[in-house]
Amino acid sequence: MRYETLEFKKYDEVMYRYEHSSGLNCIVIPKKGYYKKHATFSTHYGSVDNKFIIPGDSEPTKVPDGIAHFLEHKLFEQKDGSVMDKFAALGSRPNAFTSFTQTVYLFSCTDLFKENFELLLNFVQNPYITEESVEREKGIIGQEINMYRDDPGWRVTFNLLDAFYKKHPVKKDIAGSIESIANITRDTLYKCYETFYHPSNMVITVVGDVDREEVFEQVERNIEAGESHGEIKRIYPEEGNELHKAYVEQNMPVPTPLFYMGFKDGNYKLEGPEIIKYELAVKLLISMMIGRSSELYGELYDKGLINSSFESDFTIENSYAYSMLGGESVNPRAVQESLVREIKKLRNDGLKPETFDRLLKASKGRFLRQMNSVESIARSFINLYFKGVTLFDYLDVYDKMNFDYITEVFDKHFDIDRMALSVVKGMDKQQLS
Repeated sequence: MRYETLEFKKYDEVMYRYEHSSGLNCIVIPKKGYYKKHATFSTHYGSVDNKFIIPGDSEPTKVPDGIAHFLEHKLFEQKDGSVMDKFAALGSRPNAFTSFTQTVYLFSCTDLFKENFELLLNFVQNPYITEESVEREKGIIGQEINMYRDDPGWRVTFNLLDAFYKKHPVKKDIAGSIESIANITRDTLYKCYETFYHPSNMVITVVGDVDREEVFEQVERNIEAGESHGEIKRIYPEEGNELHKAYVEQNMPVPTPLFYMGFKDGNYKLEGPEIIKYELAVKLLISMMIGRSSELYGELYDKGLINSSFESDFTIENSYAYSMLGGESVNPRAVQESLVREIKKLRNDGLKPETFDRLLKASKGRFLRQMNSVESIARSFINLYFKGVTLFDYLDVYDKMNFDYITEVFDKHFDIDRMALSVVKGMDKQQLS
């Protein structure tokens, strides 16, 4: 069996890649001596993929919001019983999740890896969906939608996305709405499955102390042979760089207001390592301005305007990009105004190279530490794989990151005209009654 070996001697890491005749890639990242083994079977299909052209078709297909998440739920039901029960009988810990851009099925185990891996390969490839089970699932997912609708942390997040985007489906709940899932049918689920669960749109990752050739042989035996069915054309609405809204506020029963602020970024049309280079640069800049070791963070913390819940992130995909910063605050507007002042100050005075150097080293250290966790390796690998890069490309990006590039990204991303604020604040007595 032929497979590719990629060595990263500088970091004492190696990766093996096998391509099945169907176009499916299987990746093995060995971790000799680790007791835990982790495997994922992932498809490049998430909640934003609600309009697309199926390979061979000429007209677009539009499906209800939430269908990718709905399909994830349905795959765990098989004709002969629950897949979760089968994994439990094998002593493993299974799970699955749907994000904006991918759906991932996974398990971790210490023993019986081959049996668990066989189960993973088989159930993901064999959906069993009936009209009755679809109607039953609508009630279950409807409860989930209502639960998240009442979750302040969930609402403050999606309210910010709504502030960023007028049309893009990233602003919509991953599970959809009660109204949208009502339109999901068995036939539509199978159409989405056949489109997005073709092996050529998927990847398998295995991390742990495993025999790579045995893993590849299992894939060869269990994945149906065939050729790639062509590129799926994903259709997203065109949006300019301007905000949909600058401010969103919602009242919910919270003891302390929650907030997220951030910047809508139009610089997402990047490819390969440039994607993760830009991502790393924005994250470093956020740390430089308002990270835990920054002067601004200390000032806001001492004034009681933020607390340990404060966090930040940056997301970049092939049709959108944005940053988010927030947590709890008695005065979210004051936090936003402080960050705006800091950005203006840095535009005048310039960024500090020594701060950049220190935070770059710290970030790289955290990245290398995650290489000690099989789950972290697999999760990071999948997030990057569908962007056309690998986990190990990130290491090269760290080595090539420089201060001039950081300054360039600072001018691009932190545009105050594209800054929005989302707040969830407490309800007064009249609203609570």
